[in-house]
Amino acid sequence: MPGNTKKKPISIDDLLRQQEDRPRKKRRLSSESIPEFQQGSSSDSEGGHSSANEESNFEDGSEDDSENVQVPSTLDVQDRLGSFSQQNLSRTTAELPSQPATSFASLGISRPLQAALKSMSIKAPTPVQSACIPVLLDGKDCIGNAKTGSGKTIAFALPILQRLSADPYGIFALVLTPTRELAFQIAEQFAVLGASLNIRTAVVVGGMDMMAQALELGNRPHIVIATPGRIVDHLRSTSGEWDLSRVKFLVLDEADRLLTPTFSDDLGYLFNELPKQRQTCLFTATLTPAIENIAAAPPRPGKQKPFIHRMKEGIETVSTLKQHYLLVPSHVRECYLFHILCNPPESTLHLRRAPPEPVKAGKKTVKKPKGNKKAKVSHEGDEEVEQPPPTIIFCAKPKTAAYLTILLKTLFIRSTALHSRLTQRERLNSLNLFRASVVPVLISTDVGARGLDIEDVAMVINWDLPEEPEEYTHRVGRTARAGKGGIAISFVTERDEERVLKIEERIKTKLEEMTVAEEKVLEKLNKVSTAKRLANMELHDSNFGRREEIYKIKERGKA
Repeated sequence: MPGNTKKKPISIDDLLRQQEDRPRKKRRLSSESIPEFQQGSSSDSEGGHSSANEESNFEDGSEDDSENVQVPSTLDVQDRLGSFSQQNLSRTTAELPSQPATSFASLGISRPLQAALKSMSIKAPTPVQSACIPVLLDGKDCIGNAKTGSGKTIAFALPILQRLSADPYGIFALVLTPTRELAFQIAEQFAVLGASLNIRTAVVVGGMDMMAQALELGNRPHIVIATPGRIVDHLRSTSGEWDLSRVKFLVLDEADRLLTPTFSDDLGYLFNELPKQRQTCLFTATLTPAIENIAAAPPRPGKQKPFIHRMKEGIETVSTLKQHYLLVPSHVRECYLFHILCNPPESTLHLRRAPPEPVKAGKKTVKKPKGNKKAKVSHEGDEEVEQPPPTIIFCAKPKTAAYLTILLKTLFIRSTALHSRLTQRERLNSLNLFRASVVPVLISTDVGARGLDIEDVAMVINWDLPEEPEEYTHRVGRTARAGKGGIAISFVTERDEERVLKIEERIKTKLEEMTVAEEKVLEKLNKVSTAKRLANMELHDSNFGRREEIYKIKERGKA
């Protein structure tokens, strides 16, 4: 496929087409071919599966592993969603409570799980949890729509764990996500909630040792959290040690992203391998036409329509989020970014964090202040630089993320990167450094926009506006979570007017213009210009551009 060619959007006819008569086919790898997967497939060497569209940066699409195998390209979603007959349901939609429940006990959650929730300081269910938990406990399929930060993971994790505790065996549930980082986060929540139940989980994503994952799957974990591309790789290469024939729960988290052409082939294969008699639930913060059509489709004979929970508010972003745009000439964006990080909005100052431990290295020292005092970095011959509160900067391309990380480090702002050209170990390490407040700035492509729950993110800065307006919702959803406040600032250059209008139309909210004193910004022009030259030199010396060219060639070869 040519480098910039986009796939035709998946149609609802494809989504609803029957695959009853399609024979199941598995490809078995010979023992001679297994060693090549010990460190992941060849496409995992620079971050695993990714879509052909570089700017989307969503990992773990399908690999070109299809010789002698006809991989399904369509999804029988509606047939699977309505997989439970009338007599299997003990409660109808009309019997569901009209008001959110005040406790998890009233939803029928067991005491061990209530204790686990208490240990996580979760006291009362959110609306999406109140609506979806009883439905899933009763065996019905579900589509859950709620804003980011509203607890959608717990809405499906609790019913899975409670049903599993009654009849524990593996593999009981399969949870699919579009990104690796989200898969690890979901696994952590399952581990905490299911600690008293001795739940075994397995994370199966690209960029990790495939042989180790195969051994883990062979041990029959209770819950598998996976990206579609990698779990399909394992299914195709298995020799019968395990399968998905007894799965009772299938969850599509961030379903709006999963139900796109990027993942259609892999999902088609998975739907052909999974049993019909199971529960299927879709959770998303964004209702797309594909999901709406699934929800509106009439049920097949003898089957129930899925329960649908929609968020009542017409606005996708939360009211506690302050959303701004900043008009910035494209050639001085770096100066504006440095100024905002050094002079963050006053409402975020209390979230400034010092590093956990003081670090001394030569002439450079990092001082740990007492209490909530501002963290500063001092350098011989340079002024002290106050570190910003926890901030995520989103950009379109991995190369931009790498450049900004070097730039900010040169300006003595502690920062780390998250993008698809890093190894999975490096990506997890970046997230851990940011979560632990070791670094206050995370510079990410859209791999960090979906579902990540990081406490007390003060600001989200859009260095590049997203191509699709719905991605804006997911980006800014990394702050102002669980009722807390937050600020989103979008840099708008001379080429971005149309994107701003599309975003405002999508979120049904006008962005407020932010103004900064230009003379204050340009005071650091010489310093920032020097840092820009150094960052570009270091990026060039690292051969990042050459590695990007090789990656694109590989992607074109697979297409």
